[in-house]
Amino acid sequence: MMQMFGAIKTSTAAISFFAVVCAAVIAITQVSTVNKIAENEKEFRAKALYEIVPRESIDNKLLEDSFEIQLAELGHKAPVQAYRARKDGLVKTVIIPVVAPDGYSGDIHLIVGVNADGTLAGVRVLAHKETPGLGDKVETKKSDWIYGFNGKSKANTQPWAVQKDGGQFDQFTGATITPRAVVNAVGRVLDYFAANRIALLEVKPETAPQPAEVSN
Repeated sequence: MMQMFGAIKTSTAAISFFAVVCAAVIAITQVSTVNKIAENEKEFRAKALYEIVPRESIDNKLLEDSFEIQLAELGHKAPVQAYRARKDGLVKTVIIPVVAPDGYSGDIHLIVGVNADGTLAGVRVLAHKETPGLGDKVETKKSDWIYGFNGKSKANTQPWAVQKDGGQFDQFTGATITPRAVVNAVGRVLDYFAANRIALLEVKPETAPQPAEVSN
């Protein structure tokens, strides 16, 4: 009987030790995975940022020159980071995240670069669930559609809408919902920039240039 109790005790201790080791391994793996995911997301975001504003065109580090915003009108449900690109200390472009909630398959996450003069430096899609072969043409690897925003502004592009809605932006064959959602989201960023231009560009009030008139 004593031998049986001794064997049970030994087995219990071994099982407990094994459980502790397994828990430690799982915890270490989870931490390592979380860190790796965060690093991958940082690299992906940096790549997208520098596609909008090339490294060689500025003299600051975008990821280190950020500020926090949380705006319901831009689809932010939590604080997000926006970025300033500088040349000779002056802000030349502001890159602002926006979420289009009305994509065909849900939210479309974008970053929008707006130059100091109110024109678009570029737009990139960070995440979406749009239909492969149709809505996914918002990706640069699928089509060059997203490049059509470059240089556009509310002042030089009216109406600000897809062609099906009477505007100047192309839609996709068989898919209008996705490009409409992106066009509208980018338009909201331009409206936000126009309303907050001085603060976003960090211009001193006494030297602040007047924003260009924007047509509705």
